[in-house]
Amino acid sequence: MSTQLETCKNCEKQFKESFKFCPHCGQQAKDELTVKVLFYNTISNYFSFDARFFKSFLPLLFKPGYLASKFIEGKRLLYLHPAQMYLFIAVVFFFLFSFIQRNQVQSLDNTLAKTLKQDKVSNIITNDFVQDSINALQLIKQKMEDSIARLEIRQRLEGNRFIHGFSDEKIDSLVMSEDFRKNDIASFDFNTKFLDSLIAIDAPDDVIYKNMGMDADAGGLQRRIYKQSLRFYKSRKGGSILQTFYDTIPIAMFFLLPIFALILKILYRKQGLYAHHLVFSFYFFSFLFTVFSIILAVNFIVDIPDWIDWLVALSTFIYLYLALRRFYHQGIFKTFFKTSMTTFLFLLLVAPLTTFILGVFAFMFY
Repeated sequence: MSTQLETCKNCEKQFKESFKFCPHCGQQAKDELTVKVLFYNTISNYFSFDARFFKSFLPLLFKPGYLASKFIEGKRLLYLHPAQMYLFIAVVFFFLFSFIQRNQVQSLDNTLAKTLKQDKVSNIITNDFVQDSINALQLIKQKMEDSIARLEIRQRLEGNRFIHGFSDEKIDSLVMSEDFRKNDIASFDFNTKFLDSLIAIDAPDDVIYKNMGMDADAGGLQRRIYKQSLRFYKSRKGGSILQTFYDTIPIAMFFLLPIFALILKILYRKQGLYAHHLVFSFYFFSFLFTVFSIILAVNFIVDIPDWIDWLVALSTFIYLYLALRRFYHQGIFKTFFKTSMTTFLFLLLVAPLTTFILGVFAFMFY
């Protein structure tokens, strides 16, 4: 008796007619396109995600290191995948944060716009006598600042003579030169009154850049800095810079999280693969974003006092300590030391450096 075969509509391979699913690709056999079939996978995946998320959410908050330990042990379908949980909670956090950043951007633009209006009004109402008096006072102030700056530079050069080997004559020439303040990258000590007049007559940008202090042979980076500086000076749109800064934070997190895992790998180099530390980092950052999301949500209702912010910061440190202790199974003092080192390296080295890079990027490309 011959066995009847059926051809899969997906991979076009044959299998026994009695099979309910194709053994080659897994597609359901004889699946007529009905409304039920159309939405079955979507609905089932959604409720599967929903059930695993709520099963994972409470352990994430109240059992530090528990989910990471279970995932490493092999329980990878019972709880939500660490990367999936991180992405979901991060989206929620940045959605809530978008309301705050919008207000901050608008507030900064309004503040800078007021200074721009005040500058314009001041230029209109200031007469020649007052302007001359202001210029004289500014000249005296500049002379005093130059004298102090020259003295500081002389002291530094004389204190580091063993490095540069300059003679007294060379130091005198450097300190007494007219352009001793000039920076190799950019100098923003320009005459704003004259700059305003150049802008008013639509002078070419190269002429304005020269007035601002840019060298004639400036490179691409230096020209970019002056271009962005002039753009900011004209518009006073600091909110655009801030918005660009905020927009790059989610991208930066994809680099910060692996760096955090790398710090753990260095501190726990004999315990597990890098992927294990990455799993721990995904769950820990999910906890951080969850806490920050709760704080933002509460702030929409009532303004939280500053002491609560400090309490939250302390709680995340304690959470990290408990999570590391559960996940890596080390002693109290050793875990406390490594928790402190992880926090120090990440918050005082990695995070500030990242903030600086994002700030420069935001200014250069806003």
